[in-house]
Amino acid sequence: MNQYKKLNKTAANHSALTPLTLLQRSARVYPNKRAVIDDDMSLSYQELYGRCRQMADALRARGIVPGDTVAILSPNSHEMLECHYSVPMAGAVLNAINIRLDAGTLSFILAHGEARVLFYDTQWENQVRAAIAELEVPPLLVAIERKADVSEGLAELNFESLLGEGDPDASWMRPEDEWDAITLNYTSGTTGNPKGVVYHHRGAYLAALSNAMAFDMTAETVYLWTLPMFHCNGWAYTWAITAVGGTHVCLREVDTREIYRRVEEYGVTHMCGAPVVMNMLVQDLGRENLKLSRLARFALGGAAPPSSVIRKAEEIGFEITHLYGLTETFGPSTLCVPQPEWQELSLEERAVMMSRQGVPTHGLDEVDILDMLSDEPVPADGKAMGEICIRGNTVMKGYLKNPDATDKAFRNGWFHTGDLAVMHPDRYVEIRDRAKDVIISGGENISSLEVEEVLYRHPKVSEAAVVAMADEKWGEVPCAFVNPIDDGEEPTPEEIIAFCREHMAHFKAPRKVVLGELPKTATGKIRKNILRDSLSR
Repeated sequence: MNQYKKLNKTAANHSALTPLTLLQRSARVYPNKRAVIDDDMSLSYQELYGRCRQMADALRARGIVPGDTVAILSPNSHEMLECHYSVPMAGAVLNAINIRLDAGTLSFILAHGEARVLFYDTQWENQVRAAIAELEVPPLLVAIERKADVSEGLAELNFESLLGEGDPDASWMRPEDEWDAITLNYTSGTTGNPKGVVYHHRGAYLAALSNAMAFDMTAETVYLWTLPMFHCNGWAYTWAITAVGGTHVCLREVDTREIYRRVEEYGVTHMCGAPVVMNMLVQDLGRENLKLSRLARFALGGAAPPSSVIRKAEEIGFEITHLYGLTETFGPSTLCVPQPEWQELSLEERAVMMSRQGVPTHGLDEVDILDMLSDEPVPADGKAMGEICIRGNTVMKGYLKNPDATDKAFRNGWFHTGDLAVMHPDRYVEIRDRAKDVIISGGENISSLEVEEVLYRHPKVSEAAVVAMADEKWGEVPCAFVNPIDDGEEPTPEEIIAFCREHMAHFKAPRKVVLGELPKTATGKIRKNILRDSLSR
């Protein structure tokens, strides 16, 4: 018999992992330190902890029990941040909803998640009114009155009045099991209804610590919320900043001048966002010749930044960290960790290395590239392509009420992402495409991402997307949709095609270029399905 098996778990040596303890710790270590800066108030860690306990107590008094869903529709705000703690402190599951969704999708999410309470910013009063009209059992409505631009609201009470019903010194509920659900996030699918991704306390705790480590965060961190808190719970930074005792600086909407002002005024050290946010900053601040007075790190999700963006960002004062992840993986699952020797490379060579999706974050066991047919690892030669597959602690519980989709995603003990990539000899992952976005032209596979990377090098291209276009001879050929930089003379389609042919194999270059604004999902992803459909009309 294993002699070590005789030692048991007790209250003294074991408890369920939960990010709620991170707030408790910071409130004790940094009670008077500024935790949150928002337009209407600033809160110390002691005040933040007290408000979260108070709201948790109020929710329990209103009948919220473990396993209930509490939804919130709000931009980045102290109320949104507080709900990331107060709702699970009541034993409930937080559903942070994308503010850009239409009323029909909002109604579906509230019904599917069985929301008992909906906190909502009154700026979205009309969308909530339309969504609630479709529900048989509407949730309790609680208004966040920050921009009250409607005369009569639906809500029975507001955030502060509900808060007043609770006790700031009340005890809060720890999860019985760290596998218990903590949040519910809906994917922004391009077809059909969104899927409900369920996070667990264990994963949220480990994602918070992992992401803080990956981004070199400390108690000196001042984090500007350029990333929506509703998106994968802010990539777990809603918990990570609190874990290190940093300062959250809220931002309701992306405005480049306001971002610059807050960076300078509050000494912002870190921020995150999609490529479109970095492109806006590079263009707008560059146009006005504005530079940061101190270095600010920017974690960039989505497509890898081209060398031109990296150079301009560095000139302004941003240091880019490239991340890759999905809603199903609590946000970031890999990051491109720079190696010391990369500093000796030219900017273009360094950009190539930085554009890779990189290595697993600390909370994961493995990220590998598996053959699409055999599910066996492909050679780590930078050439053999397969699917990015992930397993570890920061992977979702599964899809709510969707066992078939859950089983399909988790087949053979891996989470299958649907992203195609290669594994380099140094074990750095590099995405080549979504499985559905590979263009097969005359028997040759063309990566739409490879073509997009070349397009982004063009000095007049702001955004680009490449999809397959039917062709009588080749079966499929690339078609590029380009949103030009708004600074005067537009490039011509012929100019862009010639540029691509100059920088890549001719058969990979777009045969057609369409200029104009690109359609996006509610989370800012380019909707390639709409672009494909436009070609068939």
